Amino acid sequence: MAMLSLLPHRSCSRLLISTRSAPCLPRSRPSSPANARTFLSWFKSKPQPGSAKAQKEKQPILTEDNLFHPFSKSPFPAIRARGEAIRQLAPCPVCAAEHHAMLAHTKAQPKAVAFECPDCGWPTHCSEEHWRADEEHQKYCSRLREVNEDEHDLRSGRRMREFELPGPQDSEAAISFANWDVFWYTREFPSMDTERSRRHASKILTYPITIGSVLHQFSNLTLSNQRLTPEGSRSLAALRTNLHVPPGAPETPEAAATKPQMRIFILGARAESALPPHVWEQLCMLFPSALFHLYFIGPQVSLPKPASELNRRPTTKPGSTEADAASSDSKPSTSSEGTANATATSTSTPEEQKSRGEEAKPVYVPNVYQPPTPAPIMRLKRTRDSIEQYGVPSYTVPYTPQLTITGMQANYMDVHAQFQETFDPYTDCFFLFSPGFGFPSPTSINEATGEPYLQIASPTEWGPVIPLLLASKCPIFVTGFSPADVERDVKSLSTAPEVAGEFDWVITPGPNAFGSEKWEVADFDPRVMVKTNWGIWGIRGKRRDVRERSSWLPL
Repeated sequence: MAMLSLLPHRSCSRLLISTRSAPCLPRSRPSSPANARTFLSWFKSKPQPGSAKAQKEKQPILTEDNLFHPFSKSPFPAIRARGEAIRQLAPCPVCAAEHHAMLAHTKAQPKAVAFECPDCGWPTHCSEEHWRADEEHQKYCSRLREVNEDEHDLRSGRRMREFELPGPQDSEAAISFANWDVFWYTREFPSMDTERSRRHASKILTYPITIGSVLHQFSNLTLSNQRLTPEGSRSLAALRTNLHVPPGAPETPEAAATKPQMRIFILGARAESALPPHVWEQLCMLFPSALFHLYFIGPQVSLPKPASELNRRPTTKPGSTEADAASSDSKPSTSSEGTANATATSTSTPEEQKSRGEEAKPVYVPNVYQPPTPAPIMRLKRTRDSIEQYGVPSYTVPYTPQLTITGMQANYMDVHAQFQETFDPYTDCFFLFSPGFGFPSPTSINEATGEPYLQIASPTEWGPVIPLLLASKCPIFVTGFSPADVERDVKSLSTAPEVAGEFDWVITPGPNAFGSEKWEVADFDPRVMVKTNWGIWGIRGKRRDVRERSSWLPL
């Protein structure tokens, strides 16, 4: 499981505030100077509804001191719907403890949560009595309130200055990867004045900056702090020959003219595939003299909207925001489903079409153990379908001369044959964000033991993939959402066939300085909270050097 609920696909937007009509004033009352129109003002054009000026004039729905709302009383439909989903999925922790202690031999189940904690606003217990009796709740209540206020702040309609990303880096200024604060300062980000701004910014930037912090020559993962191994130093040195210029030369885009394209394969991509391309462009800002091609590969990769919806604006119900509408999109339908829906739409009335659309797009999709597929991303002008090239649902966007993005909604094994002869340790690497190696497989059972395989050994998941990645000799970087998740994944390496003993360490397991600082709460149990990309480690296929023997032993 990943966190993973991301900006990626829940953009911050604004609502139009409904106002009461002003009372009629007597005609004899003189107009105030503030309301009087001058002669020249008649020729001024009014701002268009979607223009930047009109967006700037909108007032936020919620102020900074009015962000806390219980889920059931939230002004935003998506948050109210999430509260309903939690009430259906999450068990009462007090009932669960009593069930395991005394009623384990019965078939009774713990009651679902129904009572909202007045301190954090989340549905946490089945009744007020159990809420008062639960002494453990106070240990994480402040975190839940923090997430509550963050979710309302994203939809408040205020100007999100933390999402105003900087442009190209000054060639004379060095970037530091010590931590988020120093990085934001050296990259000239807007000042992060509050902890909430830090959480918002770190959540959307954790994916590209985690990649950049590993590959950059000024990385905080070094031999001196024992996070980088000698074998890892060799692998990263090979990649950095194409990411940077020789010492003394300026880091300019012109230096990339003679360099090969760096290919970064992000396998099992989910929320990261739904990030706007301009967020991934921040990776290019760290390497001005390199060319990048990002490959998002996985069954939950978000694909662009159909070309027919390129100029169509999403419709939102009164009282809902554009962020709620974006988060309500479900999985893209297949071609047969789309044809059936088009036929039904053409033969129904507008009222039926509206009701059918509301039923087809739920306001909120809960993240039950496995995160849902992100909503379809916006189709850009240069987006083109790549199904003829790769044979799977896919797209390619040449976003800038420096950045190309390709997404494939398929398992990696379906497309490996197209890349296996082209891998180069000098230009290619793999990133797996919270792959869940150590979790039991939901689909594969070991016939010998009757227990499920671990996902790293499952024939339907990572089992056949990791040996192929190790055979390429390209570095593989893996993240985890908690210390326990990192430890679980690392331990699984020693039990997987064709993986155990077949790899060298590149980066030793440990914290990731550029993990998200925002807590992600599970809908099936609000006590389960993680942080995206908390830790990181890396491996590479084992190298076996051929040595020449100076003499032969006698037989």
